[in-house]
Amino acid sequence: MLVHTSAPTRIDLAGGTLDIWPLYLFHPGAQTVNAAIRLRADCEVTASTDGRVHVISEDTGHQVTAETWRDLATVGNGRLLAHIVRFFKSDGVRITTRSASPLGAGIAGSSALTIAVCAALAAWQQRQYSDEQLLTLAMNIEARTLGIPTGVQDYRPALYGGVSAVELDPLGVRRVSLAVDIGELQRRLVLAYSGDSRSSGINNWDITRRHIEGDATIVAGFARIRDIALATREALIRHDWAELARQISLEWRERQALAPGVSTPAIDRLMAGAQAAGALAGKVCGAGGGGCVFFLVDPDRRADVGAALTGLGARLLDCRLDTDGLRVDSRET
Repeated sequence: MLVHTSAPTRIDLAGGTLDIWPLYLFHPGAQTVNAAIRLRADCEVTASTDGRVHVISEDTGHQVTAETWRDLATVGNGRLLAHIVRFFKSDGVRITTRSASPLGAGIAGSSALTIAVCAALAAWQQRQYSDEQLLTLAMNIEARTLGIPTGVQDYRPALYGGVSAVELDPLGVRRVSLAVDIGELQRRLVLAYSGDSRSSGINNWDITRRHIEGDATIVAGFARIRDIALATREALIRHDWAELARQISLEWRERQALAPGVSTPAIDRLMAGAQAAGALAGKVCGAGGGGCVFFLVDPDRRADVGAALTGLGARLLDCRLDTDGLRVDSRET
């Protein structure tokens, strides 16, 4: 048998970090707004020919072979996949993964990969998980790998695709699909990789800790980010691109105030160059400190902005929107 799965990454438009428990409990009405994109993480599972466990990451070049799942090390490179394989107690398998997202891009590449690998091994073992079980499993395994809490928003674009709001309150987490003209939105998006890898866990955990400890500046900043997320959602639904640009700019300003390290010299250059070429707004993806930056542009200036970014050394990424979400294909070989 062969199982192949894939899941999309995402651009977070507004409300990020509030999706980490318990931050959203302190801000009634908290939500995040995001859009799945076609940069996918893939996983393929087949039976190994020697009865051992083989884990191959094609994009990073990392490979591990173990006699049994118990022998997989959960430290160093490959520890995320090791944690997943150990949870499923998978023996006699060959697991091959690849990700279209650059390492540390800030577009939830690891979350998409976790969803894809968990879904693949569940299908391989013919386990039936509900959507909520799969989401919870992926989130908890990634938290176990990182050693710190993870947010809830990144797994939902990977599972469902589309443009959505993730509402957060004491009753739980709800994904709400937003009625957005996908074609019109993606014509206005440019996504660039700065070349600097980053770690969302470190940045997000520092801000989370300071919030819990009662840092008044952090608390006030997240109250404003909550309000920006609501306004972003409303602008998207109305297709009010000027207002959407204004809210993205406000979100970026708040992010910089929360954590000075959210930007880098490379990101500052990309922001300035894109603005000079006609970008309406931009913000870093994820927690910042490197990774990707997305820009909202007038469609007529999209090529100009892209050229300016590549001229500054950035790598343009495919930011077409993805409406499929998780794909699972199982077949006999």
